[in-house]
Amino acid sequence: MSQHHKSERAALAWRTWPWPARAAGWLRASRGGLFIISVLVGAGSGLGAVVFRYLIYFFTWLATGHVEFGQDGYTGSAHLPVLGLAFFVVIPVIGGIIYGPLIYRYAREARGHGVPEVMLAVAERGGRIRPQVSVVKAVASAVCIGTGGSVGREGPIVQIGSALASSFGQWVRMPENRMRILVACGAAGGISATFNAPITGVFFGVEIVLREFSVDAVFTVLLAAMLADITAIPFLGNRPFLHGLPPGIALHHPRNYLLVAVLAVVAGLIGVLLANIVYKMEDLWDLAWKNRPEWARPAVGGIALGLVLLALPQLYGVGYPVMYKAVAGDYVLWFLLVLAAGKMLACSLTLGIGGSGGVFAPSLFVGVTSGMAFGEIAGHILGPGAGQPALYAVVAMGAVFTSAARAPLTSVASVVEMTGDYALTLPVMLAVAIATATSRALSYGTIYTTKLLRRGYDVDRTAPWRAFGDLTAADTMRPFPAPLAVAGDRDGQASHTRGAGGSGSAPPVPLPGAVTYRSDPQAVYAGESLTQTLRQLAAYGQDGLPVLTGDGQQVQGWVTNDSVLRTIAREIGTAPPQAGRPGAQAASAARPGQVTKPPTPLAGYQILEIAIGPGSPVAGKALGAISWPPGWIPVSLLHRRSPQAPDPGQILVPGDQIRLLAPHAARETSQSPGHEAAADSAAEPPATDTPVPVSGEGP
Repeated sequence: MSQHHKSERAALAWRTWPWPARAAGWLRASRGGLFIISVLVGAGSGLGAVVFRYLIYFFTWLATGHVEFGQDGYTGSAHLPVLGLAFFVVIPVIGGIIYGPLIYRYAREARGHGVPEVMLAVAERGGRIRPQVSVVKAVASAVCIGTGGSVGREGPIVQIGSALASSFGQWVRMPENRMRILVACGAAGGISATFNAPITGVFFGVEIVLREFSVDAVFTVLLAAMLADITAIPFLGNRPFLHGLPPGIALHHPRNYLLVAVLAVVAGLIGVLLANIVYKMEDLWDLAWKNRPEWARPAVGGIALGLVLLALPQLYGVGYPVMYKAVAGDYVLWFLLVLAAGKMLACSLTLGIGGSGGVFAPSLFVGVTSGMAFGEIAGHILGPGAGQPALYAVVAMGAVFTSAARAPLTSVASVVEMTGDYALTLPVMLAVAIATATSRALSYGTIYTTKLLRRGYDVDRTAPWRAFGDLTAADTMRPFPAPLAVAGDRDGQASHTRGAGGSGSAPPVPLPGAVTYRSDPQAVYAGESLTQTLRQLAAYGQDGLPVLTGDGQQVQGWVTNDSVLRTIAREIGTAPPQAGRPGAQAASAARPGQVTKPPTPLAGYQILEIAIGPGSPVAGKALGAISWPPGWIPVSLLHRRSPQAPDPGQILVPGDQIRLLAPHAARETSQSPGHEAAADSAAEPPATDTPVPVSGEGP
C-alpha cells in the first residue's frame, strides 16, 4: 500500500473516531492530560473536604444542638433535653444504628480509618477504588463523629478525595502508574483543604499514600493540593488551623533542646502505644462479637462508647476545641493526663466497634495533651527556664503522629503550617527525628500499615513497580513493522470491514494449514505500567496481548511474558531469568484484587491458530517465507511442542502451530488437501476462546 493511501486511511480513522475518545486518549497518554486531571481532582477533593466538614457540623448539630460539642463538659443535648446526661450513652447507639448497616450494605471498606484502604489501592490494586466509597465514607463518618465517635475527619477525607480521584481516573481509563498518582492527588487535596496546609497535603500524599518520589508525581500532587486549598479557603477561611496558641512560644535557650529530646522519646513511646491499643481493641471486639451480624456491632458497641463519654464528655467527636483549651492552659496537669489516656481508649473503642473515622486527629489530641503535661512538669521542676508548656504541646503533637504513622516529613510540615509559627521548625525537626527512630526500633508496622500487615499485605516491601516503575507495555512489546489501524463507525462500534487494511471484506485467501482455534484478543494500552501489563498477561495473555496506542486507534505491537522478561533482564543487566516456581503465575492471577476487569475485546481483530499438517506446502520452509493476507501478523509459534517467538527464520515442520492476529473481515481457505470443512467452519467466528472443530484432519 502506498504512503499516500496509508495517510488517507489514518486521516479517515481520525475523522470517524468519536471526539470524546480522542480527548480521553490524550488525557491518558500526555503529561498535559495528567496535569489537567490533577487540577480537576484538586478542585473536587477541596469541595469534598468542605462538604464533609459541613456534614459533620450538621449531624453534630442534629444530635446536640451545637456544631461542635464536648468542650463544655457535662452539657446535655439542646435537642434532646429529656435525656439529660443519659444522652451521652443513647446518642452513640443511635448513630451506630444508622452507619453500621450503611457501611455493611454499600461499602465495607469505609469502615475504620480509611487511609490503609487507600494505601492498599495504590500498592496492590493499581489505584482502583470503588466510586461509591466516597459517598458512603462521607455519610458514615459524619454520622459517627456527629453522634460521639472519638475519631478524626482527616482519614475519611483522604479516602473520600482518593475515591473521587480514582473514579475519575477509571472513567478516562488512565494507566495504572498514573492512576496511583491521581489517588495521591486526591489524598493530598483532602488534607490540604481540611487543614489549610497544602505542603502537609503534598507530603501526606507522596510520603504515606504514594510512597515514591518522582518529578511528575510531586509536581502533580503539588498542583492538586494547591487547587484544593484555593477551593476550600472561601468556605473554611484562611487562618492557621491551630490559631489559639499563646503568642511568642519558642525555645529561649539551647539547653532546652535536651528537654525536647526527652519529650521526643516519650512521644515516640506514646505513638507506638496508641497504634497497639487501636489494634488490641479491635481484636478484643472481634473475639467478643464472633459471628454475630457485623451491621449491628456499632449499635451494640455504642453503649460502651457512650459510657466512656459519660465519664469524660471532652472526648466527644473530633476534639479540636478541647485541644485549643488545653494549649491555652485551661486544664490542670492531672486532667491533661486523663484526657490523653482517655482519647486513646475512646478512639480505639470507636474503631473497634466498627466506627468510621480517622486516627490523625486523635494522635494530635494525644500529642497536645501529653506534651502540655510534660511542659507543666518541666516548669514545676526547672522553673520559667523550661519555657512555655504550649511549646512542648506543639512539639509532642508532631512527634506522636510521626511515631504512630512514621511520616516525618508530613509531621514537620503539619506542625509548622497548622500553627503558622516557623520558629518551631528546629525543635519539631529534632523531636520528629527522635520519635521516628524510637518507633522504628520498637515496631515494624505503623498505625496505617499494621492493618494491612494483618491482612497479608506488606506495602513497605520492595515492590516491582518501584524497581521498574518507569517501564510500560510499549517498552516491553515486540513492535509491528507497521501499526494496524483500529477504526470505529459513527456509533463508536468496531468496524470489522475497514479495521485492518482495506475497504470491504478481503477476498478468500489460501492458508498453509487448518484453522484450529479462534478467539477475540484482549488488549493493553502502550502507557500501561509493567505491573498492570503482567497482570493482564497472567489473566488473558496465554500467547500475548496486542498493544494499543494511547488514543486506542492503532495496534503498534505485541507483548508476551518472554518479551517482558527480556526487557527486565536488559534493564538490570543480567542473563535471561529462569522460569519461576510452577504455578506461581496462576497464584498471582488468583490473588484477590490483583486482576482488574478485562477490557473489551480488540475491535475488528481475532486470534487464529493455523496448524501445519503433513501435506502443507510450507512444511520445510521458513516462517518468514509465508505470504500472509494484508493485516495478518504472526504473534506466537509452537515449534516441536515448544512455544517461542515467531522468528521469521524458523523452519516449519508438520505439527507446528502458528497463531496470528488477523482482521475479523477476512475469510480464510486452506491450501492443504482435506481442509475444506475446516475453512468453512472458520468462516464465522465461534465463541471467544473456543477451539474450532476441524473435519477431515488426521491425527
